[in-house]
Amino acid sequence: MSYLNTGILALAAYLAAYLASCQTPLSHWLGVQIDLRPALLVYCGLRTEWATLALVSVLGGLWFDALSANRLGISILPLFVIAFLVHLNRGLILREQQYAQFVLGIAASAAAPVLTILLMVGVGQVPLIGWGSIWQWLIMALVGGALTPALFWVLERFCRAFTYPAVSESSFRPDREIKRGRV
Repeated sequence: MSYLNTGILALAAYLAAYLASCQTPLSHWLGVQIDLRPALLVYCGLRTEWATLALVSVLGGLWFDALSANRLGISILPLFVIAFLVHLNRGLILREQQYAQFVLGIAASAAAPVLTILLMVGVGQVPLIGWGSIWQWLIMALVGGALTPALFWVLERFCRAFTYPAVSESSFRPDREIKRGRV
């Protein structure tokens, strides 16, 4: 992964934090703020190395907390835990399958708010939770899962557009001559 791809992912984290804080017609209609940060961290967990994964979770968490009523830095740990677990198991995950991306997106989008609420309660903050929160949590998980394959497609296109493909090199040189037979 190049520095340009890391920059693209940091920019995507900024845009995801901004979109999660602004009122869109879809969020107004559903009554739920759409959060793409868990889906972005599923992508980072499957496609990037540790440094990029940590950078995107820290920046995405800080930018979101700066625009919300959360304590600054409270949503960094849930995002990092999600990306960490996906990264640890990425050898077992069918990362090219849209169904797997959808399921991981649902799981991440459902886990991020729950972990954030647990951290908020742990530090003594009182989150606003009611019966409507269950509806919001379910819709956030479903929309996050549905948008995860689309996010994978967009980010793959950006990364392919700005970087060169990896060249697979053979261990045999083309100008090498192999002599067979007895001498």
